Amino acid sequence: MSLQPQNSIPDDIDALKAALIAAQLHAADIESKFAIVSGERDAVVSELATEKAQRSDDQALIAHLNLVIAKMKREKFGPRSEKSQRLLDQMEFQLEELEASATEDELAAEKAAALTTNVAAFARKKPSRKPFPEHFPRERNVVPGPTSCACCGGSRLVKLGEDVTETLEVVPRTWKVIQTVREKFSCRDCETIDQTPAPFHATPRGFAGPSLLAMILFEKYGQHQPLNRQSERYAREGIELSVSTLADQVGACTFALAPLAQRLEAYVFAAERLHGDDTTVPVLAKGQTVTGRLWTYVRDDRPFGGKSPPAAMFYYSRDRCQEHPEEHLVNYTGILQADAYGGYNPVFAKDRQPKPLIAAYCWAHARREFFELADIEAAARKTAKGKTDVVVSPLAIEAVRRIDELFMIERDINGLPAGQRQIIRQEHSAPLLISLEAWMQEKYPTLSRHTDIAKAINYMLKRWDGFARFINDGRICLTNNAAERALRGIALGRKSWLFCGSDRGGQRAAAMYSFIVTCKMNDIDAQAWLADILARLPSHPAHRIDELLPWNWKASIIRGARHDQSKIDCPSQSCSG
Repeated sequence: MSLQPQNSIPDDIDALKAALIAAQLHAADIESKFAIVSGERDAVVSELATEKAQRSDDQALIAHLNLVIAKMKREKFGPRSEKSQRLLDQMEFQLEELEASATEDELAAEKAAALTTNVAAFARKKPSRKPFPEHFPRERNVVPGPTSCACCGGSRLVKLGEDVTETLEVVPRTWKVIQTVREKFSCRDCETIDQTPAPFHATPRGFAGPSLLAMILFEKYGQHQPLNRQSERYAREGIELSVSTLADQVGACTFALAPLAQRLEAYVFAAERLHGDDTTVPVLAKGQTVTGRLWTYVRDDRPFGGKSPPAAMFYYSRDRCQEHPEEHLVNYTGILQADAYGGYNPVFAKDRQPKPLIAAYCWAHARREFFELADIEAAARKTAKGKTDVVVSPLAIEAVRRIDELFMIERDINGLPAGQRQIIRQEHSAPLLISLEAWMQEKYPTLSRHTDIAKAINYMLKRWDGFARFINDGRICLTNNAAERALRGIALGRKSWLFCGSDRGGQRAAAMYSFIVTCKMNDIDAQAWLADILARLPSHPAHRIDELLPWNWKASIIRGARHDQSKIDCPSQSCSG
């Protein structure tokens, strides 16, 4: 029923009432149709938001599964290529972005679903979160309960229980000043003034506590934060510590830890076998940078069933002259696993005193030369960029396949005693090794000596005794990856601190890297170790300094915790007093 025009409004009251009722019905009908259209629109929007959230969740799940698969393959089969670690880092970064996008889309879907009752909100299947550590302090914030029944209004309420929701929170770092008070006393009989001697401090001036010193050292060498950045961050927290002041403490700590570094060095070079490697480190010199070197020697007996704790020793040098490894290894007479760097040749010489080292070359370095020529994926990427001289060598593919057969055997015997490793190698690896050498001897004469594949084959044939030595000695590993892992942190640090300030700075870095990498190899919190050692070292007996080495420190901490627990659990202790 349509409304009558304004000029035909009836004068009769009953007619006016009828017209008003008709108008109200018409308005209600329009409103109902609008609500239906609006509801359908909200439902469509909600469905689209839900589909978008589902798609984002699927992408995040796929990225997560790809990352898990890649990590499992790397753990089981070893690195598929030399770029595998960087690819894993890139996948983790991609996963972070997809997870953030999925959460954002999920919240948008929930907001859209709240506008309609026809579409259920999308809920992601999140991985179960581990409970928060028990040793964290708990702060209870109790929400006041109801004082009367919401149904009948009665006040006779009885508590049935409670629901607890835990939220992880962080308290900003706080600073405090510890005052050490030494009271003076005067003797009434002889008028002598007596006072307790001042306690020992971690550093001579003692203005910084052990935990602060450990934080400065670990952030500089373990987290790659230069002192100028640390100084700026402390200033924002209200503590003025200049770079020169922080540097003074770093030097004092290095001096205090020097005896422990000597004991660590003696322990590392007492090993039957060492891994050796080096890496570049820029050093500031007269307004420019020169390329210095950080050398590492790693003791790790775990691959052949050894019980001795792993450890690493670092050294710094301005260049890469052969005199440096000669000096480092002057008293060492065991096995040295390394690449084919010519600077090691003097320590392998037959006339070397007291006797020549046993050379064991790294198969990972040799494999890398072939892999670069056999990398089909890399060749495809280069071809896609327009390069026309890209060639994948069939001989390189065959070499990689043969070398990988040796690696597959090594993965199965990793951690077995040296004797068992030797038996399995002679039974399974020796035939593969003989076949590989014969294949290389056959192919090499047919190649031009200037080709990359010929150079890769010649690299191994010239040093075949060193490459094949692992067959007759179960202590030898197939690769030098232990040393490369020890140097990985330096490669990360170069991106942050750019260069060492001086040669002395390089020497300090070498000493601190020795401690931090050794702690990492023994699953020890390096900062906690440094804090405790710097507190105990000034008063610790010199003849018991080995107790402070990382692996012994860990054992003493465990024993101390068990001793304290026994006091708590013992009935006689709990009932005494």
